[in-house]
Amino acid sequence: MKFSYQWLRELVGGLEIPPKDLMRLITLKTAECEGVEEIGKALESASEAVVAAVEPIPGGHYRKAVIETIRYGRKTVVCGAENCRPGVRSIYVPAGKKIIAGVESDGMLASAAELGIGRDHSGIVELGSQPAPQPDYAVEVDNKSLTHRPDLWGHYGMAREIAAITGRRLIDPVRAADLPDRAAPLRVTVENFALCPRYSALVLENVKVQPSPLWLQYRLEAIGLNAINNVVDATNFVMAEIAQPMHAFDADKLHGGEIIVRSARAGELLQALNGQTYELDPSNLVIADPQGAVALAGVIGGGPSAISDSTTRIVLESACFSASSVRKTSARLRLRTDASMRFEKAQDPANTIRGLKRALEILEQISPGIQVVGGVADAYRGQPPPAPIQLPLDWLDRKLGRAVPAAQVRRILESLEFQVSQTRERTFSVVPPSWRATKDIAIKDDLVEEVGRMIGYDSIPPTPPLAPARVPPENPERAFHHRVRALAVDQGFHEVYNYSFISPEDARAFGLENLVEVANPIAAGQNLLRSSLLPGIWRNVLDNARHFETFRLFEIGREIFPDHETPHFAAALYAKDDGAAGLLELKRVAECILAGVRVRPAEARSYEHPRRAADVMFGGVRLGRLFEFHPRMVGSGRAAVLDLDLTLAERFQPPAPRYQPLRRFPASAFDLSIIAPARAWIADLEDELRRLAGKHLLDLSFLRDFPLPGGSRSLSFRLTVGSPERTLSSEEVGEIRAAIIDGIRRAGYDLKV
Repeated sequence: MKFSYQWLRELVGGLEIPPKDLMRLITLKTAECEGVEEIGKALESASEAVVAAVEPIPGGHYRKAVIETIRYGRKTVVCGAENCRPGVRSIYVPAGKKIIAGVESDGMLASAAELGIGRDHSGIVELGSQPAPQPDYAVEVDNKSLTHRPDLWGHYGMAREIAAITGRRLIDPVRAADLPDRAAPLRVTVENFALCPRYSALVLENVKVQPSPLWLQYRLEAIGLNAINNVVDATNFVMAEIAQPMHAFDADKLHGGEIIVRSARAGELLQALNGQTYELDPSNLVIADPQGAVALAGVIGGGPSAISDSTTRIVLESACFSASSVRKTSARLRLRTDASMRFEKAQDPANTIRGLKRALEILEQISPGIQVVGGVADAYRGQPPPAPIQLPLDWLDRKLGRAVPAAQVRRILESLEFQVSQTRERTFSVVPPSWRATKDIAIKDDLVEEVGRMIGYDSIPPTPPLAPARVPPENPERAFHHRVRALAVDQGFHEVYNYSFISPEDARAFGLENLVEVANPIAAGQNLLRSSLLPGIWRNVLDNARHFETFRLFEIGREIFPDHETPHFAAALYAKDDGAAGLLELKRVAECILAGVRVRPAEARSYEHPRRAADVMFGGVRLGRLFEFHPRMVGSGRAAVLDLDLTLAERFQPPAPRYQPLRRFPASAFDLSIIAPARAWIADLEDELRRLAGKHLLDLSFLRDFPLPGGSRSLSFRLTVGSPERTLSSEEVGEIRAAIIDGIRRAGYDLKV
């Protein structure tokens, strides 16, 4: 949101604070400012000038003009604008001497675009009787800091704050005179006052649609609004000044002499001002005449009822719409406008008549001869007055952390136009103004903020709170996730964070069904809650594969289902090789997370490599999957993936290790090489060896896998045996070894002994 410095000065009497200092005051006491932008810098050295004489230059469209300037005296310039003629009052810029069409030009007469005060570059500025424009500054305020303050979406609201901060006089731009008290020529019907608390309208005739005067164009351009024509610019001016969005209809394009504020009908179409046609439903509020919708309430007007160069009669709309209704409509249609952003902040219904008064005053200046037809059509369900808030001053002092004199508290609140009265000793009864009572000021804690920001929070001495420090309760799940995260990072993986939303296309790619749909998605293609981390990990792999030959990444997040959520760990290892190393590396990561996990081959899913998919098991329970993305999903390179249910992984974590004394007796180790088929599973052999070794087995390690002719392989293991009570004799070790060999042979395997 941009605020014109010169505009603010017009609304605050005697304001002379430089723009940057003013920006700092606003940031400290009202809303966060993001910077100050200089507008119309060329005007600093410019001067008013009157064209005294014009002489054509042969062989072209240029003219030699003699001008009289206020600051620089008489000058001769070369100008190509068609409107350069004797008697024109314009603006001269000392741009240096140049030779143009063989004639020396000492500076130039400038267009609005060249001065940075408008977009018209078709001719030089014609001031007429207007004062020459002055350099301006745009103070930019962060929109998020204005969310709860509908009054601050206009210059008058910000001027009220500045007047309270500086102690200056606030100047109300709205004239005190009432609008004509006559019967309205237009009937207004509001079907649901909860969606439209107030709708006010005024009919005007003898309207002449034309470009706005320079001062109005400059004022709008300075704050980032486009100048269109005098009628539209007047409504935008009022919106930017007193934060009341307005709209003008061509009265001759409305039907039936009635405006109806109602919910849209299912499937009803509206052709909007932006050229788009929107299909509406009953959740959208529309402005309609008896033949159909003519505008989307609080968002955008309709194209067929828009004013044009031939318009001579207009209906001026000034209304207040439900903030939630406008927000839902704007989000559903993905259409945000300057009007909708203001209505979403909960506007003051009392402001509609002020908007009509101010717009009428501006239109009378920029469209001479305009006349009001009848009186105001005002459909209004009166709002209950804001309830008084009791403010105990002793409580206020405790909340702020410093004493504030009662007179200062009263002065601050009254400068912000709160009504203050004293009900009992050191207690004020405070009634907030209507523009602060919509969704802003409701309880005494809100008043503490008003006083605190005005006295300056830097005036409050910092004092540490006298509160006992309590250790928060232990969260085992969070602690386990931290351990898994640290483990993955130690293994060289980089953590990623993906949105919890996926698109229907990603859901189909991974066979995800029965997903929770988001009613108000943050962006197109993010309307489903993920029930798997894999779509996000897959997108991460595709994005990174364009830049890196190899990488490893992981995410810890929740899979979301209609009735529960489950935390998962998903990791991917990408490399441009055969992929075998990646699968083994992720198997090792799974074993680091939970010792004793086993990997069992499983039928591949549609997104998995048909020969490289397995279940990760522990004690007969499936913890997740270890697989490789199908080649068609990755392109070049291989991406191995590990997906684990962290709830199950946490449940099966071994108990905390306890102290065990060092072994007193030595152990014995021996190696066995088992001849097995090519597709034999090492884990099955390990289970058999453990069973055969019995209670004396201390450790079992797999050593190597050596291929043999004929399609078989030699699998080597090292077994360590021992006893806690004594040293096993060589005969006992031999007996254990012999029993294992016999058992392995009975199981159908051969050995290399």
